[in-house]
Amino acid sequence: MSSSRFEDKVAIVTGGGRNVGRAVARRFVEEGARVAVVDLDPGRGKSVADELESARAGSAAFFQCDVSSSEDVQRMVGQVVDAFGGVDVLVNNVAISDRGHTVLDLDEDLWHRVLAVTLDSVFLCSKYVGRRMVSQGRGGAIVNIGSTSGLRGRRNATAYSAAKGAVLNLSRSLAGQLGQYGIRVNTVTPNKVGSPVGEDEEPADRKRVNLLGRGAVPADIANAVAFVASGEAGFVTAADLLVDGGSLYGGAG
Repeated sequence: MSSSRFEDKVAIVTGGGRNVGRAVARRFVEEGARVAVVDLDPGRGKSVADELESARAGSAAFFQCDVSSSEDVQRMVGQVVDAFGGVDVLVNNVAISDRGHTVLDLDEDLWHRVLAVTLDSVFLCSKYVGRRMVSQGRGGAIVNIGSTSGLRGRRNATAYSAAKGAVLNLSRSLAGQLGQYGIRVNTVTPNKVGSPVGEDEEPADRKRVNLLGRGAVPADIANAVAFVASGEAGFVTAADLLVDGGSLYGGAG
């Protein structure tokens, strides 16, 4: 797919080295943007940036960053501005999970680490990219990646569920604060991504996953992110776009 919705735009994608982040970065490049692929892992991040560069020269660069660190985020934003001249879109995608633990055995250090990477990063990146967007005076779009775990909780992911629930309300607060500057803030909320339902499962089993009978793929999320970040959603802010195949509906009845 190719269009020019993001021609002359610069997008930062955190966690851009894999899965949803990689798909979002690719989609932006396909639509004309220059993309800062932000990741803590230089191998993954540089690989994605090189892949995008091979598709269109000058379209992407890798920036290593610990997005839970204020100092690192400030440095990264400065480097992106130096490289590309500004920032128009921020996608806060990075997250880690404590899956497999309950409150009874969850290590406190892991609790704090999950919140730092999954929630604090949204605050820090939105703060410092938001400042840049305000100073540029041309508005912008911030898209935060949520999770259905943040809407209903997940039995075996205590910290992750708490962090993603907080991301949703943080997004609404940011939308209220930044709207006066023409900066829109929205959340895109998927269910499980990257694990298609097996073809050998019975239709009833697939319906229990969601109403569409298949698992989400990263491109499903990237499509939604591209829409809410684009001018086509220019009057959309403080919204949460569910991209879950109807999983919260609870099946086909």
